[in-house]
Amino acid sequence: MRLPLRISDLPLRLATGAFILNSGLDKRGADEEAARGMHGMAAGAYPFLKDVDPVTFVKALSAGEIALGTALLVPLVPGRLAGAGLTAFGASLLGLYLRTPGLRRPGSLRPTPDGTPIAKDSWLVGAGLALLIGDCDRTRR
Repeated sequence: MRLPLRISDLPLRLATGAFILNSGLDKRGADEEAARGMHGMAAGAYPFLKDVDPVTFVKALSAGEIALGTALLVPLVPGRLAGAGLTAFGASLLGLYLRTPGLRRPGSLRPTPDGTPIAKDSWLVGAGLALLIGDCDRTRR
Protein backbone atom coordinates (compact mmCIF):
# COMPACT_ATOMS: atom_id res chain seq x y z
CA MET A 1 0.00 0.00 0.00
CA ARG A 2 1.35 3.39 -0.98
CA LEU A 3 0.86 6.19 1.56
CA PRO A 4 -0.61 9.45 0.21
CA LEU A 5 2.44 11.46 1.28
CA ARG A 6 6.04 11.93 0.33
CA ILE A 7 8.77 11.02 2.80
CA SER A 8 10.18 14.53 2.31
CA ASP A 9 6.89 15.95 3.67
CA LEU A 10 7.28 14.17 7.01
CA PRO A 11 9.43 16.83 8.73
CA LEU A 12 6.94 19.59 7.83
CA ARG A 13 3.95 17.51 8.83
CA LEU A 14 5.46 16.29 12.11
CA ALA A 15 6.71 19.71 13.23
CA THR A 16 3.57 21.65 12.35
CA GLY A 17 1.17 18.88 13.35
CA ALA A 18 2.67 18.38 16.79
CA PHE A 19 2.80 22.12 17.44
CA ILE A 20 -0.80 22.75 16.36
CA LEU A 21 -2.17 19.67 18.12
CA ASN A 22 -0.48 20.76 21.34
CA SER A 23 -1.91 24.27 20.99
CA GLY A 24 -5.41 22.86 20.50
CA LEU A 25 -5.09 20.53 23.48
CA ASP A 26 -3.89 23.43 25.66
CA LYS A 27 -6.91 25.53 24.68
CA ARG A 28 -9.36 22.82 25.79
CA GLY A 29 -8.96 23.87 29.39
CA ALA A 30 -9.01 27.64 28.82
CA ASP A 31 -10.81 29.54 31.56
CA GLU A 32 -13.32 32.30 30.85
CA GLU A 33 -10.75 35.09 31.16
CA ALA A 34 -8.39 33.43 28.68
CA ALA A 35 -11.32 32.77 26.34
CA ARG A 36 -12.31 36.45 26.47
CA GLY A 37 -8.75 37.47 25.65
CA MET A 38 -8.42 35.13 22.66
CA HIS A 39 -11.89 36.01 21.42
CA GLY A 40 -11.28 39.74 21.80
CA MET A 41 -8.13 39.63 19.72
CA ALA A 42 -9.75 37.47 17.04
CA ALA A 43 -12.93 39.59 16.93
CA GLY A 44 -10.82 42.73 16.60
CA ALA A 45 -9.30 41.35 13.42
CA TYR A 46 -12.36 39.48 12.18
CA PRO A 47 -15.49 41.49 13.16
CA PHE A 48 -17.91 38.69 12.19
CA LEU A 49 -16.70 36.88 15.34
CA LYS A 50 -17.95 39.62 17.70
CA ASP A 51 -21.32 37.91 18.21
CA VAL A 52 -19.80 34.52 19.03
CA ASP A 53 -19.63 33.65 22.72
CA PRO A 54 -15.94 33.69 23.83
CA VAL A 55 -16.07 30.23 25.44
CA THR A 56 -17.78 28.78 22.37
CA PHE A 57 -15.17 30.46 20.15
CA VAL A 58 -12.26 28.94 22.08
CA LYS A 59 -13.88 25.49 22.11
CA ALA A 60 -14.28 25.69 18.32
CA LEU A 61 -10.73 26.98 17.91
CA SER A 62 -9.43 24.16 20.09
CA ALA A 63 -11.38 21.54 18.12
CA GLY A 64 -10.13 23.00 14.83
CA GLU A 65 -6.52 22.98 15.96
CA ILE A 66 -6.84 19.41 17.24
CA ALA A 67 -8.37 18.31 13.93
CA LEU A 68 -5.73 20.11 11.84
CA GLY A 69 -2.84 18.87 13.99
CA THR A 70 -4.14 15.32 13.79
CA ALA A 71 -4.63 15.56 10.00
CA LEU A 72 -1.03 16.67 9.62
CA LEU A 73 0.24 13.81 11.79
CA VAL A 74 -1.80 11.01 10.23
CA PRO A 75 -0.02 9.75 7.10
CA LEU A 76 -3.28 8.58 5.50
CA VAL A 77 -4.41 12.20 5.06
CA PRO A 78 -3.22 13.38 1.63
CA GLY A 79 -0.59 16.13 1.60
CA ARG A 80 -2.78 18.38 -0.54
CA LEU A 81 -5.60 18.25 2.04
CA ALA A 82 -3.28 18.71 5.02
CA GLY A 83 -1.46 21.51 3.18
CA ALA A 84 -4.70 23.30 2.32
CA GLY A 85 -5.79 23.24 5.97
CA LEU A 86 -2.40 24.41 7.18
CA THR A 87 -2.26 27.22 4.61
CA ALA A 88 -5.75 28.44 5.57
CA PHE A 89 -4.96 28.33 9.29
CA GLY A 90 -1.64 30.13 8.82
CA ALA A 91 -3.26 32.75 6.60
CA SER A 92 -5.88 33.45 9.28
CA LEU A 93 -3.10 34.03 11.81
CA LEU A 94 -1.29 36.35 9.39
CA GLY A 95 -4.56 38.24 8.92
CA LEU A 96 -4.73 38.62 12.69
CA TYR A 97 -1.18 39.96 12.67
CA LEU A 98 -1.84 42.43 9.85
CA ARG A 99 -5.16 43.71 11.25
CA THR A 100 -4.34 44.07 14.94
CA PRO A 101 -2.97 47.48 15.95
CA GLY A 102 0.32 47.45 17.82
CA LEU A 103 1.65 44.23 16.33
CA ARG A 104 3.53 45.96 13.50
CA ARG A 105 5.87 48.92 13.47
CA PRO A 106 4.28 52.05 11.96
CA GLY A 107 4.37 51.97 8.16
CA SER A 108 6.07 48.58 8.11
CA LEU A 109 5.41 44.86 8.00
CA ARG A 110 8.12 44.35 10.62
CA PRO A 111 6.72 43.19 13.95
CA THR A 112 6.87 44.99 17.24
CA PRO A 113 7.98 42.88 20.21
CA ASP A 114 4.28 42.18 20.88
CA GLY A 115 3.77 41.15 17.25
CA THR A 116 6.66 38.71 16.96
CA PRO A 117 4.79 35.71 18.46
CA ILE A 118 2.09 36.04 15.79
CA ALA A 119 4.29 37.18 12.89
CA LYS A 120 6.39 34.07 13.30
CA ASP A 121 3.34 32.04 12.30
CA SER A 122 4.14 32.98 8.71
CA TRP A 123 6.09 29.71 8.65
CA LEU A 124 2.75 27.88 8.79
CA VAL A 125 1.74 29.42 5.46
CA GLY A 126 5.10 28.47 3.96
CA ALA A 127 4.84 24.90 5.24
CA GLY A 128 1.26 24.57 4.01
CA LEU A 129 2.16 25.87 0.57
CA ALA A 130 5.13 23.50 0.43
CA LEU A 131 2.79 20.57 1.10
CA LEU A 132 0.34 21.80 -1.54
CA ILE A 133 2.99 22.44 -4.18
CA GLY A 134 4.84 19.24 -3.44
CA ASP A 135 1.67 17.20 -3.72
CA CYS A 136 0.72 18.91 -7.00
CA ASP A 137 4.19 18.20 -8.36
CA ARG A 138 3.84 14.55 -7.35
CA THR A 139 0.56 14.12 -9.25
CA ARG A 140 2.12 15.38 -12.50
CA ARG A 141 4.67 12.58 -12.66
